[in-house]
Amino acid sequence: MTSPAQRHMMRVSASQAAQREQVPLRHATAYEQMLVKLADDRRTLKNIRSNERKAAKKRELLPFYAPWVAGVLADGCGAQDDIVMTVMLWRLDAGDIAGALEIAPYALQYGLTTDHRRTTPYMLVEEVALAALRLRDAGESVDLSWLQTTIDLTDGADVPDMVRARLHKVTGLTLRDAGMNAEALAQFQRAMQLDRNAGVRKEIERLERALKPKAEVPPVKRLNRARANLSPDRQQSAGVHQRR
Repeated sequence: MTSPAQRHMMRVSASQAAQREQVPLRHATAYEQMLVKLADDRRTLKNIRSNERKAAKKRELLPFYAPWVAGVLADGCGAQDDIVMTVMLWRLDAGDIAGALEIAPYALQYGLTTDHRRTTPYMLVEEVALAALRLRDAGESVDLSWLQTTIDLTDGADVPDMVRARLHKVTGLTLRDAGMNAEALAQFQRAMQLDRNAGVRKEIERLERALKPKAEVPPVKRLNRARANLSPDRQQSAGVHQRR
């Protein structure tokens, strides 16, 4: 565990290193030291086979990097920073969606990358959706603002349709659970537009039925229905009163 003084120095070092706008940080001593620590932690994680245990280990490791991330976000000028991007991904793996979204605007603004397979918007949409689904499966709450923020941050970005559909699906599920049926239906319909195999067809049908206006019952039918609920004696009495 780092001391307050060490955390302060880490934040200052990160701030100074990150001010090298658009220049790789390979020759920044503090950054290189952090990369050594990151590589060691990655080796530790590689030896863990269980994804659940990996997530728990990441939760244990992440606080060490928090001062560095804070320094970069406060004073950074957009230099590629593998530490910050790894922390964003690890936070998602650990279920800390809010923490990852603290980094996301900076990463998207400066075009920082995490790997060669996925762009940052692609990674963010995919991993936020998966993290939200894992939280739901564990019976934990999902904040709608996390999902909406992700949708807004990545609006217009080139992301595979199936991946974006999953984000709209989990947003719809969260809205549905909150009783916001009309908004949930719109999210499910968007997911269906993007991927016909998104698994939302039944949700759409159920919500369309629930939201469909109920037809007005004509007065005569209402009277007949009321009579059907009366006993024979009361029906005869009601008929006499009506004839009068």
